[in-house]
Amino acid sequence: MADSLVKKRAASVADLKEMTDARVALGRFGAGTPTRAAQAFLLDHARAREAVWSTVDHARLRRGLEGLPIAVIDVESQAEDRSSYVRRPDLGRKLSPASTEKLLASANGFDVVVVIADGLSSSAVDINAAPLVRSLVERLMALGLSVGPVVIASQARVALADPVGEALDARVAIMLIGERPGLSAADSLGAYLTHTPRAGTPDSRRNCVSNIREGGLSVEAAAETIVGLVTDMMRAGISGVGLKEAVGRLAP
Repeated sequence: MADSLVKKRAASVADLKEMTDARVALGRFGAGTPTRAAQAFLLDHARAREAVWSTVDHARLRRGLEGLPIAVIDVESQAEDRSSYVRRPDLGRKLSPASTEKLLASANGFDVVVVIADGLSSSAVDINAAPLVRSLVERLMALGLSVGPVVIASQARVALADPVGEALDARVAIMLIGERPGLSAADSLGAYLTHTPRAGTPDSRRNCVSNIREGGLSVEAAAETIVGLVTDMMRAGISGVGLKEAVGRLAP
């Protein structure tokens, strides 16, 4: 009877470990954790720190975007370097004056504009951004929507998509940004969508698709979800917490 219970518990633990990247059932060695578990923790912590403090490989990102039927524009926030970006989140939400002028020169009343931002994980951008943008552009154009230039933003926070979208006169801005790394995933990309982006837009007017990475939400699944949200926003003329209710009212 006791052996049966032990085996059943062991099977349950094994099933749980297969279902999550979280640290569960690590075991113990005396009063502490086994050496392998302790070393894995230190390695993941180092990866998370590196993701925050390293920079996006712009050459690799641009190679991944080659062949798209739209232009690529580089912009910067008002955070001059990584240190000020981490310590002054407000600067990461504002475009530099030179970047604003550059975008205004390309404004053309687009339906959708996609922004790629380093955020708090360059690893997430390096791995996931280019394939997601390619899938998004293909799907959006297939729906007959006009897609503005892809904007690559350095030292950027989520809200930087607002002045970018406003400068380009876009109906919807999609911000693809490296999410804050955790100890089980340092390469997670987030997508934040805003209808009628304007500087000062509150976060309650955004919709988010998160955990885009291998082992999380796949690029293709994320693209399908994001395009579905864009379609709903176009119909309802709104984004954020009121979107679901607004779409429900429009349903036949």
